[in-house]
Order: sequence, then C-alpha cells, then structure tokens
Amino acid sequence: MSKWKITGALLAAMMTLPAQAKELKSVGISLASLGNPFFVAVAKGATAEAQKINANVKVTTLGFDYDLNKQFNQIDNFIAAGVDLIILNPGDPHAVAPAIKRAQAAGIVVVAVDTAAEGADLTVMTDNVKAGEIACQYIVDKLGGKGDVVIENGPQVSSVIDRVAGCKKAFAAAPGIKIRSADQDAKGSRDGGLAVMQGYLTRYPKLDAVFTINDPQAIGSDLAAKQLGRGNIVIASVDGAPDIEKALASKTLIEASASQDPYSMAKLGVQLGNDLLNGKKPATQTTLIPPKLVTRDNVSGYQGWESHR
Repeated sequence: MSKWKITGALLAAMMTLPAQAKELKSVGISLASLGNPFFVAVAKGATAEAQKINANVKVTTLGFDYDLNKQFNQIDNFIAAGVDLIILNPGDPHAVAPAIKRAQAAGIVVVAVDTAAEGADLTVMTDNVKAGEIACQYIVDKLGGKGDVVIENGPQVSSVIDRVAGCKKAFAAAPGIKIRSADQDAKGSRDGGLAVMQGYLTRYPKLDAVFTINDPQAIGSDLAAKQLGRGNIVIASVDGAPDIEKALASKTLIEASASQDPYSMAKLGVQLGNDLLNGKKPATQTTLIPPKLVTRDNVSGYQGWESHR
C-alpha cells in the first residue's frame, strides 16, 4: 500500500514538472518584397528576436515579390527544410490557407504579420482602426472641428477598411466636419494618390483636409496640390514610412502620419511564435500594436523604420 502511495506521489510530482523546452533552431520568413523598407524592417526585427532566443538559430528570409505561387513554393521549401517557425506576410489572406495547413501538419508554427492570414496560428498587426482615428483626430483638431474633408480610400483589404472606419469615427464626433468623398480608390500608390487628388481639387473649390490610407497616397496627393497651385490643405495618413519622414521635415502639405512599427511587430511575432512552440498560448489569437502619431512637430525624435535598433 505504501509503495502505491509513493509511486502515486512521484507520478503527481512528475506531472507538475514543466515540459522540456523546444529549441528554436530554424525560422523561415516569407515577405512581399525585400525592396520595401517596411519588409526590410520586418526581416530585421524577426531575425533580431530569433537570435536573442537562440544565438545559433538559422533564419532564412525570402521575398515573394507579390507572386502568390512563389510564396506557396517558399512555404513548401520551409516545410521540407524542417523549420520550427514561419513568419509570413500573406500575398493573399485566403489563398495562402492550404499552404499554412501543410506547414502546421508538419508541426510548424505559422505567424502572420501586418495582415491576417486565414488559418495562421497567430497574427501580429497594427491597430489600424486606431491609426485612422488618431490621424483624422489630428485633422479635426487642426481645423478647429470645422471644414470640408475627403477620405482618400484604397484597396479593400482589412487594414484599409479599418483605417477608414477609424477616420470616420473621429470625423463623426465633430459635427462641423463635412466629408465630401470617401469612396475613391487611390490604389495605395503615389500615382493613384496623384490622380485621385487631381479629381478632388477639380471638383471641390474649397477643400480643407485629406486623409489618405497610406503614405504613398499622401505623397501623390501633395504633388497634385502643388501642380494645381492649391494650398491651405492638411494631409494626414498612415504608415510612418521613410518618405513621410522627409515630407514632414520639409515644406509640404503633409502634416501627420499614424506610424506602424514593423521592427517591433516582427520581434513580437517571433516571441509569441516561440512561446506557442513551447505550449504557451497568448490570451488572443490576434495581437494589435498601437500606432503613434508622427507630426511635423515631433518627427525629429521619431524612431522610424530604418532607425538602428
């Protein structure tokens, strides 16, 4: 009887011991473009955190150049190489799901960064609703709660939809703000921003402010205003990209951008992914990183995407 009790006590003690930690030996990173400073910062942040966890970790970073088939191949190659963790920015949030399932079936943890991916174990992204809200609150404050504004929309992906929703929330709280347009898609590009802004300026003799869903559109919109000789317009956007740092520090109509932090986003993605690999689940599947507003007044102290960390 005493022998059974001792065995039971030992068994209970063994059950309370922590499971042996799984070492992070290999990480695969698949990003849209390694020519984009945002994704360069993602790669640096992910690599830094992986090396902090294991100095001898092998990190393979690839760009799929906006080619979805190329991303599928990269994920399959990561599976064949036996990586422990995949960090990806999905080329298509839904189409990538089967490739993610294949990775998970091989025991690999998959973390999506910047944009949610269907079936990913975890997602780490900017709080885009808050980003739109703080950028447009800047406009409201700058205009004293009164004025004619436009929301320069973009491709209808979740991040853009959320930014516009946040912007509308800020404008709705100021009855003196009149939204003249909110449905023009400027394609998320500088050329798109230029073309759509030219249309706005032709259509509206009086325009006090413009919210653009990202920095490239803001830069194109500023150029359009210059070409048509229009001033006294406040432009605010989302991203905090290197180009916007230069625009904020020079004579442009761009006054603010709600910044993302791709470096910290990727670091957190690797940290949470490694935790999950070792059986520690986060409180939520999606982690939102709060944006910070970068303005002409504080840009000199802004730690941007290309800052040394």
